Amino acid sequence: MKLSLVPTERRFYELFRKQGELLSETLSDLSKSMLEGRSRHPRLRDLEHQADNVTHEIYRLTNRTFVTPIDQEDILLLAHSLDEVVDLAEEVADKIDLYNIGHITDQAKEIGECLERAGKLLQEALERLEDFNGVEPLLKEIHRLENEGDRITRTALKELFNDHLAPADLIKWKDVYALLEETMDECEHCAEVIETLSIKNA
Repeated sequence: MKLSLVPTERRFYELFRKQGELLSETLSDLSKSMLEGRSRHPRLRDLEHQADNVTHEIYRLTNRTFVTPIDQEDILLLAHSLDEVVDLAEEVADKIDLYNIGHITDQAKEIGECLERAGKLLQEALERLEDFNGVEPLLKEIHRLENEGDRITRTALKELFNDHLAPADLIKWKDVYALLEETMDECEHCAEVIETLSIKNA
């Protein structure tokens, strides 16, 4: 394996910014698709493929680089966590299509809006990786959004059981809500990784 002895800080930051753009766009498209009640799954699948390519480029660059701007393990963890958000969001869209869900609940739309806001905040935080200036309030807001998402999910699940849905519909929505919650949790995990990086490197 050929190792680079020249620091390539700029390229790492560029790739993380690109990951942030793709993540934010993915969550925005997911939210819009639920608000509109119209599938954007092909677009989300394309964004997921683009995000995978960027993630693999970060992995390759890390393996080729002798001196990295932050610890290699931290780079790989952050790249993986960001990619996981995009993967989960695409899976939500896939399930909605697969289950042929026509009517999107108000709670799912609200969670989608929380995800969209979290995506924009993560994108902004990733643009500040070089000096971590001003990331703390961004990360705190992501934590707040995750708590809000949890509250909405609990309310939504209660309503599912109170509405006496057909068993098949109940299973479908439990699955979708679980994926939405997992996506929001992974956004919070990304924020926690960035917070740790800011403490170690700022």
